[in-house]
Amino acid sequence: MSNRLNKLLEQWLSNKDSYQWVLATIIETDGSSYRKPGAMMMINELGQYFGLLSGGCLESDIMLQARRCWEDGRNRIIEYDMREEEDLAWQLGIGCGGMVRILLQDVAASNHYLQLEVLFQQLKQNRHCHYQQAINQHTPDNKVLFDTDPSFMLPGQILATETSKIFLQQIKAAPHLAIFGAGVDARPLVAMAAELGWQISLIDPRSSYGRASYFPRATQIVRAPIASLGNSPWLQHIDMVIIMSHNIKLDGQALALSQQSSAKYVGMLGPIHRTVRVLDGAGLQRSELTKPLANPVGLRLGGELPESIALAMLAEAHAFIEHGDGCSISGVLS
Repeated sequence: MSNRLNKLLEQWLSNKDSYQWVLATIIETDGSSYRKPGAMMMINELGQYFGLLSGGCLESDIMLQARRCWEDGRNRIIEYDMREEEDLAWQLGIGCGGMVRILLQDVAASNHYLQLEVLFQQLKQNRHCHYQQAINQHTPDNKVLFDTDPSFMLPGQILATETSKIFLQQIKAAPHLAIFGAGVDARPLVAMAAELGWQISLIDPRSSYGRASYFPRATQIVRAPIASLGNSPWLQHIDMVIIMSHNIKLDGQALALSQQSSAKYVGMLGPIHRTVRVLDGAGLQRSELTKPLANPVGLRLGGELPESIALAMLAEAHAFIEHGDGCSISGVLS
């Protein structure tokens, strides 16, 4: 189960009236912490939780604290401070060395389900928005803010108003990956991307490829000829493209189509000399491409199995859209 918000809300929505629920949101951190402000977790009365706010060390106590929200329907604010030896966090054996403050909120019809249904619909429609939560110990008053100025898209933070404090964060739709080519080696790529909670469009016009039984976690499987997909609505909602059909003609068609899409990252499997043939066959010049082409695609992770290749491709695409550099954090590989 992915920890991405759209997946948490999907899980909650199917059982929203079957159990009592609490939304737990990290609103502030200081020092080292596993998750950052804006991270969310859904908790129900069965003791189940979806999502993580720590590496698993705080969750059991958060669930105990969450039950208090059902007593009166009010917000609760709890804090774990790993910097203070007398704090509960030390008793739990946590050694991150930072502070985490969490807002707990009852999710009920009486408070309009914290507007989570509205938020889910925004994500489902690939729309960005802001989510506002009042920071107090009163009845929850959460709002989804539409049509926000992109320049105002901020990471989760506490803001002061004339009457109170609010936690405001940008909510983004799950990244959308389009994979052209549904061969055997696409299976681990789809599975890994699904584990990240990404939306996945799998495109392959060949009748013997792209069987749903082989790709149960793909968001959609498109079997139409690639040349006919220019006006497809989903084409303007994708963030990344990976081309891996192992067919010169199909790869050329996919590369040409990707130039008409909203994708920011386009990667193609295969060596450079093969790519020259793909470009020639499609009547394209690499210098004329409107989007940078990652080819050969992937990070140098080593390994030759399909799973290793899928991981290398996915890692590069992930680093690109998350503005990472793909380098070793510790420098051990330097």
